[in-house]
Amino acid sequence: MVTQIEPYVMLSIVLFVLGVMGVLLRRNAILIFMSIELMLNAANLSLVAFASYWGQTSGQIFVFFVIAVAAAEVAVGLAMIVAIFRTRQSINVDDLHQMEG
Repeated sequence: MVTQIEPYVMLSIVLFVLGVMGVLLRRNAILIFMSIELMLNAANLSLVAFASYWGQTSGQIFVFFVIAVAAAEVAVGLAMIVAIFRTRQSINVDDLHQMEG
């Protein structure tokens, strides 16, 4: 059964644009990580939609790898945020420019 792909692609575009806006406009590191996750999920949605449309499973398999990389990124990123918060008492990314060497 072949479904219409346009609604999935449009939703993916909207989610990706919201993620990009979140990365560009937010100053809180946790919200930036959430926006990056939103962008990854938008890409995953389009991969699954195109894989389903073309009748292939390769896109769905690729999504599992993207999810695994995103989980590792969140673990490392949150560990870095906690370490920065312990030293700076802030997770505002504007305050982190002072860490330049």
